[in-house]
Amino acid sequence: MADPKTLDIADVERRMRGALQALKEEFSGLRTGRASAGILDPVTVDAYGQKMPISQVGTVGVPEPRMITVQVWDRALVSAVDKAIRNAGLGLNPNVDGQLIRLPIPELNQERRTELTKIAAKYTEQARIAVRNVRRDAMDELKRLEKDGHMGQDDHKAGTEKVQKLTDKIIAEIDAALAHKEAEIMQV
Repeated sequence: MADPKTLDIADVERRMRGALQALKEEFSGLRTGRASAGILDPVTVDAYGQKMPISQVGTVGVPEPRMITVQVWDRALVSAVDKAIRNAGLGLNPNVDGQLIRLPIPELNQERRTELTKIAAKYTEQARIAVRNVRRDAMDELKRLEKDGHMGQDDHKAGTEKVQKLTDKIIAEIDAALAHKEAEIMQV
């Protein structure tokens, strides 16, 4: 437990990094022109009377750059997995071959690539807002500590600078993640 008379900078960094991690998870669901097993992460299958992630009913693989495969473990679930992928809105057309489902990744046209970069930018802005909210909470905590007499003006100023430097660092990492994802999406 952190001391209530000081700002826990490690907790502030953990919360900011959580926003960055959430952004990376959002990015993994954005389809690029290349195959990625992360595309299927949000897909859930009706199996055994409940919703299950696709990774719990089969093995997801990427045997070639433009193909994803799902080796379904239970033959009875093949049609449920096929249906779940078709209904997920990923723009993928599964080919069933026994217990193996092949998902060819179609080429993206320029219009779709531009649309995906806009979606990536929206996710990035949400992550920046989350980081700024953590910064605001930390600044409010510093003000409260100074007001309550637990911290002097010099300590308050030093804490404010630490929080701002951390915020700038995380925002730079978020911007770098966006630049990387945009390059990945626009790559033909």
